[in-house]
Amino acid sequence: MTIREEMEQREHKILSSYAAFSDQSAGRQRAEEQCDIRPVFQRDRDRILHSRAFRRLKNKTQVFLTPKGDHYRTRMSHTLEVSQNARTIAKALRLNEDLAEAIALGHDLGHAPFGHAGEFLLNSMCEGGFRHNEQSVRIVEKLEKHGKGLNLTWEVRDGILNHQMSSMPATLEGKIVRLSDKIAYINHDVDDAIRAKILCEEDIPAQYREILGTNVRMRLNTLIHNIVTNSMGRDDILMSPEVEDAMKGLRKYMFKNLYHNPKAKHEEQKAEEMLERLFEFYTKRPEMMPEQYTDMIQKGERLDRAVCDYIAGMTDQYAIAKFSEYYVPVQWQT
Repeated sequence: MTIREEMEQREHKILSSYAAFSDQSAGRQRAEEQCDIRPVFQRDRDRILHSRAFRRLKNKTQVFLTPKGDHYRTRMSHTLEVSQNARTIAKALRLNEDLAEAIALGHDLGHAPFGHAGEFLLNSMCEGGFRHNEQSVRIVEKLEKHGKGLNLTWEVRDGILNHQMSSMPATLEGKIVRLSDKIAYINHDVDDAIRAKILCEEDIPAQYREILGTNVRMRLNTLIHNIVTNSMGRDDILMSPEVEDAMKGLRKYMFKNLYHNPKAKHEEQKAEEMLERLFEFYTKRPEMMPEQYTDMIQKGERLDRAVCDYIAGMTDQYAIAKFSEYYVPVQWQT
């Protein structure tokens, strides 16, 4: 018996009957030999962690475009906070922590540079649209490893695809990540907004602070405990109506007062215009893209989709650098 098989047996002894068991996975797109040490979801977690797309998250916008301060969240720090929330909840409910972590680490791989501003721009430019959750799946299925993809399990890909509030994952672990994502960005974006002096704690409506707590730590504690308490021993991931309504209310407040705040978002139009120029440039001159993307076009991929894939994979700084290379004159040097 291998170490992996021992770990799979241990899952059946320890985890809830509602958990997704590693040895009962629906499998991968391509059959492959099992690891002798790691169960499938742990192996998926490792593949995402070692991917190029994951490393690029460190230089992609969360809320504030390419912030100069050391302590503002990036897309990577957001992802790590989602992962930690998800692992805490999954462990408390005796669900599959490896699966929850893999989904959490992969859920935002498809985000474009400059956050949702980049997503909106690419959605308007690319035939068929652009949605970051779908792009995350496209990355792990097709774009990583020079077109081979990561060959992740169905459960991880399902959780990544369906992490938004408008959809629902098939596993409880995926449902945990779906809520953990909201818990993370609502709370850490408040923290960053306070740091940026766009909001102060007292600006948050009293009805939400009374239910959820009067600081970030208290709100995280309330939300995570509420999910665990209301989901224990049930085949679903739930919150109490009072806390869920307060979380949704705080989320709406954040959209109005931060995500659509001109002070926080006044540079986004410049970012969108820059990405639009890059999109037009590569559409006219696809040979300027790396070989992986020109090969995709030669094999039948639509030009606009290949351009979208390339730009979506850029970090904020790389997009700025390429724009400067193509459109900003270089000073003459004698």
